[in-house]
Formats: sequence, C-alpha cells, structure tokens
Amino acid sequence: MKKTALILSTLLTFGAISSIACTNFLVSKGASVDGSVMISYAADSHVLYGELYHRPAADWPIGAMAEINEWDTGKYLGKIPQVAHTYSVIGNINEFQVSIGETTYGGRPELTNPSAIMDYGSLMYIALQRSKTAREAIQTIVSLTEKYGYYSSGESMSVADANEAWIFEIIGKGPGKNGILYVARKVPDGYVCAHANQARITTFPKNDPDNCMYSKDVITFAREKGWFTGKDEEFSFRDTYAPLSFGELRGCEARVYAFFNHVAKGMEQYLDYAMGYDASKPMPLFIKPDHKISAQDLMKYMGDHYEGTPMDMTKDLGAGAFECPYRWRPMNYDVDGQKFLNERAVATQQTGFSFIAQSRSWLANPIGGILWFGVDDAATTQYVPMYCGILNVPRNYAEGNGDMLKYSETSAFWIFNRVANMCYLRYNYMSKDVAKVQKELTEKFAVFTPAIDKAAELLLAKDEKLAREFLTDYSCQQANMTFDRWKELSEYLLVKYIDGNIKKEKDGKFLDNGTGVAVAPDQPGYSESWKKMMKESTGDRLKVVEMKK
Repeated sequence: MKKTALILSTLLTFGAISSIACTNFLVSKGASVDGSVMISYAADSHVLYGELYHRPAADWPIGAMAEINEWDTGKYLGKIPQVAHTYSVIGNINEFQVSIGETTYGGRPELTNPSAIMDYGSLMYIALQRSKTAREAIQTIVSLTEKYGYYSSGESMSVADANEAWIFEIIGKGPGKNGILYVARKVPDGYVCAHANQARITTFPKNDPDNCMYSKDVITFAREKGWFTGKDEEFSFRDTYAPLSFGELRGCEARVYAFFNHVAKGMEQYLDYAMGYDASKPMPLFIKPDHKISAQDLMKYMGDHYEGTPMDMTKDLGAGAFECPYRWRPMNYDVDGQKFLNERAVATQQTGFSFIAQSRSWLANPIGGILWFGVDDAATTQYVPMYCGILNVPRNYAEGNGDMLKYSETSAFWIFNRVANMCYLRYNYMSKDVAKVQKELTEKFAVFTPAIDKAAELLLAKDEKLAREFLTDYSCQQANMTFDRWKELSEYLLVKYIDGNIKKEKDGKFLDNGTGVAVAPDQPGYSESWKKMMKESTGDRLKVVEMKK
C-alpha cells in the first residue's frame, strides 16, 4: 500500500525506513490445519480509511466502460471496456474464493509509465471481478497491462484460490511501454511464503509452467538495459529489478523473518540478514513450517511487534514506561550526525484494514471462502467472518460511513481506532483487556464456523439465494455484534484507566465501598527499568535529598 509516495525503494536507504508499507503471509493447503489456502494482508497507510468494499455481480451491455481511478489517490486514469459479466467481490475475495493482496516494493523508478491506465489497485479489484481461479487472475492482470499499460511501481502480490497460492511480482517497462515484467511462483504444497515491501523472487525455474509463470522478456529486457550479463539460470528478478539495501532488509525482510520465526525453528540463522547486517545469506522464498497453521494463528502473527527477538519493540526506551510497541513517524532520525531508525513491525498503527482470506476446496464456493476482516491496527483489531457468498456487507464496515476527515459514531474504523489509541497510552495494561475480548470473540467465531457451514450447505442444496441470505445475515450479525462489543470495550477502558489510575474490579464489576463510591484505585507506577532510565537521564534533579534548615 502506498498512499503518498510512488517509489518506496527511494525511501528505504540507510536509516530511512518508510512508513508506507504492507505485509502479506501465504499458506498452502498442506501447511494449514484444515487444508485451507490462506493469504493475509495489512493495508498500511496513514491516509487509508478502513472499510469493506463490495462489488455485486453484474451484467454489462455491449459498449459499457469501466472508469479507472488510481486506488491510492482517486486520480482519474482512463476507461477500459467492461466484460459481459463481472463477479461479486467482498473486500479482497470474490465469489469463487479467489483472493488478492499486495505489498509495494517500488523497484527501479525509471520503469514507471505515467501515461498508463492500470494502477496496481485497479488491477487487483478488476481481476477479482473477472477471474475464477488464481491462475486466471494472474493472466487477467498480465493481459490488462499489455492492453492499457501499468501505471504503478513494483508490486508483490499474493494471489490465491481454494487450491493454490501464488507470489506474483511485477514491475513496468518504462514511459510509453505497455505490459509488465513479472515472475509468479506457486507456493509448494506444505510450505508458506511472505512478502513485505521488498521483491522476494530471485532465480526461478524456466520450464515448469505448473509452478512458475514469467514474462517472456523478463531476462532479455534486463540484458538490453545492461542490468544483467550472466547466464539465464543465474538471473534473479529481485536483484535485477529491486536490489537490496539496509532499508529493504531492516524495514521489510525483517517482517518476513518475524512470520517465519513464528512457524519454524532455526530462523536465528537469518537474524543478521533481517536486521540488515549481512545480506550474504538471504532467507528462502518458501519455508516448511514445523506445525500446521490455522486462520486464528495468522490473526496472531499479524499482531507481531518482534516480541522475543532482538528487535522487540516493547523493550527499549522508545516503548516508554508502559511497553508500547509503536513509534510515531518519521521512521528515522539523526543524532550527532549518525542516522538511527525506529523498527517497522508487522502490526502498525496506520493500518486501514487487514484480513485473512481463507479458501476451502471441500465446500461450495459461496460457503468455502471466508474473509476474516478487521480495521485499524492488526494487534488490537477483531477479525470478523465475511463469507464470500454474501449479498451485502454490514453498515458499520461499509464504504461511505465516515472517512479520514470525518468521524462517524457508526463506523467500525473509528471505534477500533478509539480503542487502539487508548491502548497506546498504557499499552502493557490495556492491551491485555483488549486481548481478553479478542480471545472471546475469536474462539466463538471458530466454534460457530462449522455449524454455519453445515447449515448453509443444507440451504444451498435447496435454494442458493436462501443460502446466501443466511450467510449474509450471519456475517452482518457478527460484525454488528463486534462493533457493539468494541464500543462497550472503549467505554470500559475509559472508566477503568481514567486519569492514570486503574480501578479495582471483581467478577467483571468495578468495586465500590458499599455506598456507590469507588474504592481507592490501583496506582502501580512505573517499571523498574523505566525508573533506572529516569535516574540516568535526570541526574540529581528529581532526587529526594535532606533539606537544609
């Protein structure tokens, strides 16, 4: 996601980590607990308003045109012909369980095409409207760029359906030139993959169309430009079109490391790579996890702040007195002529929306696809099940309900922001209260899902429209309940933590003295490490001394 800059890589120089960034995880069928294919996506931008998009299926007359506006800015780019029929899309999943996410890597700036019509966001959502499989989505994107050009900079995309997950990396060919240079690789069954604003495909098989697709000129184009002179089998897409630097490692590959570190032992061997110290031993594109992964696991991994690693954001002075794993922008700063950085974790405050798209091949399409959708910070959000076959989306999450410049009391984005921003003030306490509610709802949804699946299957056998209405009612009811629960949570946090105190409670109720007056609150003060840092930074100024008489 890139809302305010075109080329991410120009910002990712030493100590200049950009805040314009996203994160994707990909899980193949054989790597998931139940045989699902899953991708996750955090759309991170300081100006993206988190809402759930809905494009109903539609039939179009001959001559109908689709207007293309850049997803990031709303800028009009042009028009393209509509197809006869477009499929229903809920957020980033369509009615055939095809899902797409992305992260911007930028790459070589001279390969952008300002006269093109198709930006990366439009490509994603139009591909979802026109594709029944992940492979078809990839080919749709390729075809659209060949006809209308590619407007954006380098992108890594996650493209999945109920059977396959692909990492698909693209970049343009420069001003006035249509088409894209690309490589797409299928995640091997039993493996996982990830990308986070840095191209990750290096060398790739040239004669394995079942597992790898690429543009016929991806190598010859580089040779003509003088960017590559080796043998074809040595050609690396990443090293040619998006070379690594310190920033790409520490600000981007470190997030891939965080995910891999959750699912496989032995990742310490790549720590120096992730931290930008040594690029000579890069992480693999795919790894085999030590355990099967569930949608609920991915929700947890999306909330990562490097806890338990040397990059742990809760452990240094920047975390403040209450272990807050967030750093306000800018991402870099200078001290005495030396550049320093703030870590950029998977979970970040500026997320507009995030999701886990779960596609299940053993179920009919309207039931098999679930978009677990959340708004704002992935660490404090609640992922709500949106079945891909639903007919409309819940009002509290829908487009047009408030925006970044206008607060709406009925907007999920604003109520989740209210809770998250309260947590940032006293994170090590408040986040635990949020986690309790997350656990309660996440476990509830997990238990409900098989029963909802079964009921929908019975209805589908009789009447597809009735089954879709049932799934719509369920999805919207859970979203509405979640919104109400988060509103209640925000009120609870305000009452409990008002003025820096922590009210005492028992069995879910705040304690009073028997006459309605609150008992004296807890005042736990600051951590020992914070007290020591205060002593070191203030010297004798705050020291209690003997008063001279």
